[in-house]
Amino acid sequence: MTSSPWRIIFYGSPTFAIPSLEQLLQGPDEVVAVVTQPDRARGRGRKVIPCPVKELALRHGLNVLQPEKVREEGFQNKIEGLQPDLFVVVAYGQILPGSLLQIPRYGAVNVHASLLPEYRGAAPIAWAVLKGERLTGVTTMVMDEGMDTGDILLQAELPIGGEEMNETLRDQLALLGAQLLTKTLREMKAGNLRPVPQDHSKATYAPPLKKEDGRIDWNKEAKEIDRRVRALNPWPGTFTRWNGRLLKIFGGTVREGASRGKAGMVSWVGSDFVEVETGKDTFLIKEVQLEGKKRMSVREFLAGHPISAGTIFG
Repeated sequence: MTSSPWRIIFYGSPTFAIPSLEQLLQGPDEVVAVVTQPDRARGRGRKVIPCPVKELALRHGLNVLQPEKVREEGFQNKIEGLQPDLFVVVAYGQILPGSLLQIPRYGAVNVHASLLPEYRGAAPIAWAVLKGERLTGVTTMVMDEGMDTGDILLQAELPIGGEEMNETLRDQLALLGAQLLTKTLREMKAGNLRPVPQDHSKATYAPPLKKEDGRIDWNKEAKEIDRRVRALNPWPGTFTRWNGRLLKIFGGTVREGASRGKAGMVSWVGSDFVEVETGKDTFLIKEVQLEGKKRMSVREFLAGHPISAGTIFG
């Protein structure tokens, strides 16, 4: 492969993709276009706003494309006209068809937030936390038409702490992925990389999360509830019911010890926590958001919304 600058088309949409695009913009290659998901209505006001990658691309004066479907012939003709050497794909949100993948001279490289073949799919970071993994990482791979099934180029590992939030872990993996992408492109140009096929028999999956996945089952062990709270923060968030209203839970800790009552029952109310019985041990809620209200600490919440021992959540 040539060592001269490549013409790169970047595909990405969420915050996770930002460090990789920034790294490309600081490198020797030319980003000739950025492809992101179409603008969507977001938040309580349903205001139409661009995704984080589009915002960054516009600040740098880059050519932005937002096809509803990448299979559209008109879009593929535009891509072909840009004469790309390489696609770089980071959390874009659509699977690229073979007709598109065959356009760039050197194919397509994907940055995925897991140690493939583990956790293929849309939500690898959340599922790694949900399953209680102690190690995760990022993978660069050669893209094919499957869902994260391409040959592996490079991998980098990252330990998961016992109190790691999805959001924090996402930011760490995003930076690690950007660094790995830079190394991957350098090694590709030098001809030093030999793609390694994945062992498909060891594949596990990370399907998209739904709002209902955030419902807390207090009959589960406190450690499992804690993992769910951390894994689904900030989206879709975990929740329970209190006084007929939805109460989101954003943070807490596990207190080990014998359960003293019914799962979901408040056993103790401290100055900055609410202790709730679970299937095993108790969970201390420390950060909440009542529907229609702002997110706040339990100390702030209790000042206006008294909760007494014996209250049942759920």
